[in-house]
Amino acid sequence: MNQYVTGATIKRLREKQNITQARLAEMLGVSDKAVSKWETGRGFPDISFLEPLSALLKVSAIELLSGNEIINQNKNANLTKSQFYVCPVCGNVLYSVGTALVSCCGIQLPPLEIEADEDSGAMHGISMEHIEDEYFVSVNHEMSKTHYISWLAMVTCNSVEVVKLYPEQNAEARFKIKGMAMILAYCNRHGLFEAKRK
Repeated sequence: MNQYVTGATIKRLREKQNITQARLAEMLGVSDKAVSKWETGRGFPDISFLEPLSALLKVSAIELLSGNEIINQNKNANLTKSQFYVCPVCGNVLYSVGTALVSCCGIQLPPLEIEADEDSGAMHGISMEHIEDEYFVSVNHEMSKTHYISWLAMVTCNSVEVVKLYPEQNAEARFKIKGMAMILAYCNRHGLFEAKRK
């Protein structure tokens, strides 16, 4: 992470929990002047205080550092509301069920936005065919070492399946049909797109 906890974040979260500076200082074993300095930006809490501070403020250490509270609106854990993330450094493909703070290689990753292929300005020729008990997904796309489809995914209400693709191979995959599905393709240059059903 390239940032540290801010005083504004500590103050906002402390007030949300209805804790005074004096009470927070007492619970952490520091002076109330120390808490005041943190909140006014004249000092920072020692790293050893991050875990106890986040526990008292009822957020994770990552939320405390980023200043972003995550409230999961997806209480039913419906995977069609999943968020996908791709690390630009190592290429990891990560997903969460609902809202999350995700980081990889020291970078906080934004969730990918799913675009309709026709809206992208860079048509990818994604197609999905229903063949017996499978979806056959193919992408009419160059698969060079610099521009390629990195992965294909099928998301249903109760499962996520990701097929990793590599340059110089065909951009295609087969997915066992498991009810209504959303088929996604990730282009390393243009982002995440949803396939149209035929």
